[in-house]
Amino acid sequence: MSVKKGLTIFLLLSVVVCGAILVFSIDKTSFDIFRHADPIKLVLSILLVAMVWLLDALKLFLLTRAAGARISCRLSIELTWINYFGAAITPMQSGGGPFQMYIMYQNGISVGKSIAITLVRTILTMLILGLTIPFALIFADDLPHIGWGARGFIFYVVIFSLVAWSFIVLSLVRPNIVKRLLGKSIVKLKHLGVLKPGRVARLLKHVNREIDVYNENFRAFMTTGRRCFVSGAFVAFVQLLAQLSVMPCMIWSIGFEVMYFECVLIQALFLFLLYFIPTPGGSGAAEGGAALVFSLFVPWNVAGMLGVGWRLLTEYTGIFFGAIVAAKSIGWSLVNQVMSGRNAETEDSDDDHPEED
Repeated sequence: MSVKKGLTIFLLLSVVVCGAILVFSIDKTSFDIFRHADPIKLVLSILLVAMVWLLDALKLFLLTRAAGARISCRLSIELTWINYFGAAITPMQSGGGPFQMYIMYQNGISVGKSIAITLVRTILTMLILGLTIPFALIFADDLPHIGWGARGFIFYVVIFSLVAWSFIVLSLVRPNIVKRLLGKSIVKLKHLGVLKPGRVARLLKHVNREIDVYNENFRAFMTTGRRCFVSGAFVAFVQLLAQLSVMPCMIWSIGFEVMYFECVLIQALFLFLLYFIPTPGGSGAAEGGAALVFSLFVPWNVAGMLGVGWRLLTEYTGIFFGAIVAAKSIGWSLVNQVMSGRNAETEDSDDDHPEED
């Protein structure tokens, strides 16, 4: 998917869904409620978002150190913002990593290390979100208005998490098994006509090499970089807690009772779901879902405005800054190449790339 197409779909879905939410939720009393909102508490919500950015940047900084590389504090913040932009214009928020890897490579970090860093960054987030699943199962009866559809999603998350983590553990403990499984899958894709025969050998070689690099760098996290890795994991937890605290803070600012634990738990499940929405950046589902989550805790006539405001505050601002970073650090002429993976020549030569320690 090209940048123009991804950005167009993202903006179109976001605007249409936000508009529909506001039209069907706002009534005469909505503005009166927001008119009496506590400005100090609203400012606190904004500060929480800024804290999320800083903690995300610190997490990336520590994980980079754990992998045996170095980045500046300024670069770590830019990488944080560009992740928002890349995730927004790609299905299932998958584009943030490639943008981060490209900029890391431009700053002297090999592709192998950048893959390990961005992958572990994602794994930490998924793991922490996944830790909410047992609590959701235990306290499902106490969650407000949770129905069978939501319960079914909880079980779906459980199954998916077990499969995903089993695959990750297997890739670390028995990488040869993973190589064989992926090799068979690639050959199967060739037989189905999805892959051209001439690309199979190169793809197999590339996959095997990246699995080896991934294992090598992951071992570095657990040995020489263990202290930074543990610190990064702790920062990831605090960052996610700050992120999940924005919604309760917004509810608190307009004078409603805050069910903090329940709000954080449902948000975590909702954010987990957004990783699997096929639209760019989860657009459409993210806006509508945010309004529905708010409606579990506040009346619908304010839930819509809060949902749109939450999305604007927590995502759109980061996407805006990420777009500026993309234009400045990569340039629009290269953004499409990064998204389409046409920088393969760069990847093939990463072993020769000097790292700046």
